Amino acid sequence: MSSLRVGTITVIGRDKSGVVAKVTHCLFVQGANILALEEQVTRGQFSMTLQASWPASRWNPKWIQADLKDLANALGMEIKVNFNPSHGRQRMALFASLEPHAPEGLLEAVAKRTLKADPVVMISNHKSLQKIARKHQVPFRHVDWSQRQQAEKKALEWMESYQVDFIVLARFMKILSPTFVWHFKNRIINIHPSLLPSFPGPNAYRQAYEHGVKVAGVTAHFVNMHLDEGPIIAQESFAITPKMTLKDVVAAGQAKETKALVRAVRLFLTKRLDVHWGTVKEV
Repeated sequence: MSSLRVGTITVIGRDKSGVVAKVTHCLFVQGANILALEEQVTRGQFSMTLQASWPASRWNPKWIQADLKDLANALGMEIKVNFNPSHGRQRMALFASLEPHAPEGLLEAVAKRTLKADPVVMISNHKSLQKIARKHQVPFRHVDWSQRQQAEKKALEWMESYQVDFIVLARFMKILSPTFVWHFKNRIINIHPSLLPSFPGPNAYRQAYEHGVKVAGVTAHFVNMHLDEGPIIAQESFAITPKMTLKDVVAAGQAKETKALVRAVRLFLTKRLDVHWGTVKEV
């Protein structure tokens, strides 16, 4: 087993000079090694995600967090660190809306022990899926998403209180802001009902049906700042025959959605998935 401990750090706030240098210097003093770094500035907001490792001799999570908290206060920015589990199961949050098949499929896979993660909370902008959460003894949190900024703030508070490692959008029908996505960069998995990059956006099954495609499918991907363009993790396909109605296409697709989503989460849990130039690779 490696003696290194790995963590992911996110830095978000108003853009100012010297942020990258100050964060990397703080990690240097801690004896950390920087494995990857990505940053961007959008309309005056600075966002950075950074992966670092610490040798066992310098591993002190409380000290690391305290240092980064002091730096966040000095910079007037938000700095969070998520330590990758060195053993045990990762903590998963499910985001869902109205359709039950995807969240129920994930929770059934956990119950059957074919998916080794701990679902610690289900968040939904509707209350209808509460019975599924209750069946699987998962805390359910409802949030009105009509005001996205307030909704995302509440959701992020829940992510922190439940110590969530990664998020699965199990047919969650709301768009997340770039700021939210940066908090969990390459740790939010979504399922889209088409073989991306074809038919992004809503009504993908209808688009495929009306275009007369012979093969349709679904795509599980990491969420990024561009709608339905995130790096692809897994895909499933099915044939559309002349006798199929749109309802038949949707039913066939939904069965594939659950399969692809479970497979993507399993890959995320069992492999180290690296995103390089927009492509997911197993390393």
